[in-house]
Amino acid sequence: MTLDLRTHPRTTLTVRSGRPLSGTVRVDGSKNAALPLLAAAAAVGRPVKLANVPRSTDVQLMAALLKQSGFAVARRKGHLEIKPNLLSVLVPDLPEAARIRASYYLVPALLAWYGTAQLPLPGGCRIGDRGMDLHFDVYRAFGDQVDSDIAGYRVRKSASTEPLTVRLPFRSRGASVCAVLRAVVGRQRLRLENPNLSPEFTGMLAALRTADYRIEVSPEAVTVVPPVYGSTTELTWDVPGDKIEAGTIAAAIAATGGTGRIEGVDSEGLMPMVAALNCLGIPAAAVNDALVIADTARPERSLLEAVATLDPDGLDADFEPALMALALSVPGTHVFADEINPGRHGNLLPQLARLGATIEELSPTRCRLTGPQQLTGTRVEATDIRTGSALLIAGLTAAGTTTITGLDQLRRGHPDLPGKLRWLGAEIAGDEQ
Repeated sequence: MTLDLRTHPRTTLTVRSGRPLSGTVRVDGSKNAALPLLAAAAAVGRPVKLANVPRSTDVQLMAALLKQSGFAVARRKGHLEIKPNLLSVLVPDLPEAARIRASYYLVPALLAWYGTAQLPLPGGCRIGDRGMDLHFDVYRAFGDQVDSDIAGYRVRKSASTEPLTVRLPFRSRGASVCAVLRAVVGRQRLRLENPNLSPEFTGMLAALRTADYRIEVSPEAVTVVPPVYGSTTELTWDVPGDKIEAGTIAAAIAATGGTGRIEGVDSEGLMPMVAALNCLGIPAAAVNDALVIADTARPERSLLEAVATLDPDGLDADFEPALMALALSVPGTHVFADEINPGRHGNLLPQLARLGATIEELSPTRCRLTGPQQLTGTRVEATDIRTGSALLIAGLTAAGTTTITGLDQLRRGHPDLPGKLRWLGAEIAGDEQ
């Protein structure tokens, strides 16, 4: 069996504005949820059958890294099977881990099987300083030895099995995942204070409960208690639908004045996006497993303040770029802020400006714009996943043709977002398989 790590020679697409998007489409599995579930599957030490795994390149790379680490990984009949199959005593060399931010999720599993994890510093989107210091502090709290330099880092596992309390200075999803998985491989009781409570993290906790871990969640803390007895029976987990893809498609439908239904996504985690769309006068609602954009009268002016936050029930930072692209077509003055990813505005705003957008920078992480604005198609670059999706939305409202390069960045998070928009009627060409 060979993992589907297909190369895509086409890295450019063209977008034209046209009729309003309409129809029904189904999202893929969530990249942000799949990555911690893959890491948990490796850390738990049992065969796992993982369904609804998206074929985005970041997820496929993560699966390939697991295979290179000694796990048996196979895609069969719509799901991915991950099984412990480690015969080597040598710590794996994983240079490809430098291509993906979430490679640090592998550390607990590597510690479990090899006692040491040695990885290059992670890559991924170029959106500012996303250092590893907090993750290193988590491992040091467990007693692990951590060494790092400009090339990479090494973590050596402590033998301690004592119960532990770790308090995070902010609600980091990555650090929360690493702390819980480190407790799993060490079979330690953990109280994690000030945890991230996003659906992507709590979904991983729900999966671990099926492996007999006793886990309690409150706004203040997550407690993890390992099972008394081990088991080798197979586990079956599901990757939830991609809420970010659903929100992006909804923004594209709204920007073109269309109507639509986006299926395959749970309403949990969508409510902040629905609220933001409603603030813009977009009649959006989360209904069962779908996000619906209805056709009703919209106000002449609106006001949106979209502030990305790690707080429970806050706006996921990955929604913000799509909302900004949508707001350029909506009457009113709108404010956007993302201090979680401090370099994202530095990527996105210059590309929108190339299309003719006028956006006032209030600070490196905060900006203001007044709509509607008439954009004009030109050549722009998807410098990261979310900038790429925002440029797709902007291109659907711009006069003339918008050419978007860097399509490989968009595919890191979405197997075929342009294809889904094309299904709804968008004039997009250049990325066909």
